[in-house]
Amino acid sequence: MKHFPPCTATVLFVALFANGSDLRTVTAADVPNLQIPAIDDGLPGAGPIRRYDWFQNLWTQKRTAWSKSVEKDQQALVFLGDSITQGWGDDFKGSFPGVKLANRGISGDTTRGMLLRLKDDVLALHPRGVVMLMGTNDLEEGAEPETIAGNFKLIIAALKEHNPKMPIVVCQVFPSSETKKRPAAKIKAMNDLYFAAVKGDPQVTFLETWTLFADDKGDAKAADFPDLLHPNDAGYAQWAAALKPIFATLDFTETTDDNFPPEAGFVSLFNGRDLTGWGFRIQKTLEKTATFDGKTQSDDGRYVAKHGRIIVTTPPEGRRVQQMWTTQEFGKNFVLKLEFRATPNADSGVFVRAPQLQCRDYPLAGPYKMLEKYKPQDWNELVITVKDNVAHCTCNGEVLEAAMKLPESGPIGLEGDRGQMEYRRIRLMETP
Repeated sequence: MKHFPPCTATVLFVALFANGSDLRTVTAADVPNLQIPAIDDGLPGAGPIRRYDWFQNLWTQKRTAWSKSVEKDQQALVFLGDSITQGWGDDFKGSFPGVKLANRGISGDTTRGMLLRLKDDVLALHPRGVVMLMGTNDLEEGAEPETIAGNFKLIIAALKEHNPKMPIVVCQVFPSSETKKRPAAKIKAMNDLYFAAVKGDPQVTFLETWTLFADDKGDAKAADFPDLLHPNDAGYAQWAAALKPIFATLDFTETTDDNFPPEAGFVSLFNGRDLTGWGFRIQKTLEKTATFDGKTQSDDGRYVAKHGRIIVTTPPEGRRVQQMWTTQEFGKNFVLKLEFRATPNADSGVFVRAPQLQCRDYPLAGPYKMLEKYKPQDWNELVITVKDNVAHCTCNGEVLEAAMKLPESGPIGLEGDRGQMEYRRIRLMETP
């Protein structure tokens, strides 16, 4: 995305070959298949392909280096994008320890450019998964959202054809600014078209990252995007935090069990292995309709037990309301403790005998936007103390509801609506 000064001479660059000692000068003529085609005729996709001197040199340099590491990068989790992706660096700022990663971001690239290099740069690696962020440079070049979305669809189709089971994570295009030829309305339109292209596809996780970084006008927050285009370290940290819960669900990270021993007097409502003790009910009557004893996921796949977590998965439809309840009901006074983790703007809830305590990514989704101790995209603790049919509810010690009225008895429930929500360490102690 950066416009570096144009080069007036043919660039020569040095490639380090596999044995670590064979250094020689490589010219663009040595790798014609890695160059940008001179004209658009016959090329797939539509819209702009950048051919500035600086960009052609960078394109060839990056892709030549990557061509030497195809074998090494097999089965990596691949990030595909432009300068925002390139800005992670090869070590991704240490954000995802233990995960084999490959950065395939090229500064200045467009969606059509990414489509052209998809086969050699991404598919040749037989990736475990692909994370996509793309489209902002197309806007600077004057492309319309519909044209950009057309290239996006072709990339998604190629990924799915290559491996119909490979996880694909689509990050919404980040906000920028009208001053950068990237107005909020066009970014929103592009993101809407992206979502429409993958809606209902369980292979694709659509991650809400625009809301994470947009100010009240829809522009990038200057604190995280000093030039209103590229994130600083704080911005990358937030992007990494947004991805981590998704990576855990996809088994890229957090693959060991959370063996949490409840405090004295508390009984676990979730055994950490499967959904025993949970099931579906009719919300209005709380009549039981299905139980999941011994199952690792609900009948519709929305709730998944994995490594000590109950995951309420991201609905491919964008929003889908569902509730899962304990098969046991609780009529005495009690203290309920649990931890939750939400993706950006996720919407969920915890039912206490039937009334719902909103459990969300509070800073973005509300209603408790003024919490000071909430940890975005990290684990937060809810403590719900029920006495005489009134619940006192806190998050990390801050009061959410001081006196929520409850019926005399009922189950505990977990709702799913928008985004991904995870729950763990769910335990209850009856009190006098």
